[in-house]
Amino acid sequence: MTGPSDDFMPPARLRNPHVQSIYPSLPFRRAAVERRCRGLIEASEDLLLDCGEGVRLLAHRATQERIGRPSAQRLAVLLHGWEGSAQSLYILSLGQFLLEAGFDVVRLNLRDHGESHHLNRDLFHSCRIAEVVGAVRCVQALHPDRELSMAGFSLGGNFSLRVGARAKDAGIDLARVVAVCPVIDPEHTLHALETGWALYRRYFVWKWHRSLAKKQAAWPDAYDLSDVSKLGTLTAMTDVLARHYGGFPSLEVYLRGYAVYGDALATLTPRTRIISASDDPIIPAADLDRIARPSTLSVTLTRFGGHCGYYAGG
Repeated sequence: MTGPSDDFMPPARLRNPHVQSIYPSLPFRRAAVERRCRGLIEASEDLLLDCGEGVRLLAHRATQERIGRPSAQRLAVLLHGWEGSAQSLYILSLGQFLLEAGFDVVRLNLRDHGESHHLNRDLFHSCRIAEVVGAVRCVQALHPDRELSMAGFSLGGNFSLRVGARAKDAGIDLARVVAVCPVIDPEHTLHALETGWALYRRYFVWKWHRSLAKKQAAWPDAYDLSDVSKLGTLTAMTDVLARHYGGFPSLEVYLRGYAVYGDALATLTPRTRIISASDDPIIPAADLDRIARPSTLSVTLTRFGGHCGYYAGG
């Protein structure tokens, strides 16, 4: 069901979708957010998760014991968006909130995100769902007595939904999933980024070039990505990387590979909630009409919020 009961209504000055999408993550806010999240940051320890088939992902774990409280009964795995990391401001803010609410918190980095480019030889791509399933399974094995939840933003929301759809078959006892502004149809998201406000495209092109430079520096004998560094659009970069380095026959096959429309979510067994905004400039809200609606899934579509914003000030 899609319900308006939890609609988000920021002050009038903050209702512009671009303000919602950009302002909460601006660099000048980091110092204040990190001060507010000092408890989470200081309680966090690095984890290298064995995800199977030799893949390792970097995570950061904060437990109730490390802040002087009794052991937790609940644990949340948090997953950032594309070219974000476990240090993204929205991940820190949610992690601090959940830690204060009594959860243990694991902030997971996708492959080649955060300071993890050296861990795995092959490049990240969005169809690498098996290793994220493996990471969540590993977290549960480390904490079998905790009720496990997962929350993700944007591409991390897409990954979280796919983990939820695979949890039962993977032997993961996942209680709930929350996906904020998840990517549903990657073709539509790529089109929105390429044809919308140029600032978004330029930002992601810059961040992707920076990430690929880190990958090449970590694996100098494996990569020469100078051809990709000359490309200036997300479509061209995605096409080259998917075909030449990901083994996909075409860009279209790659993009369909991590879509969650159609029956992709029909097997969701955890209680799952999607939170999306009608004014999201990157994820078309109309794509919500194309997803399966098992009884475990609820959808909240708000009027305001932009892309993973939901910023009310402060």
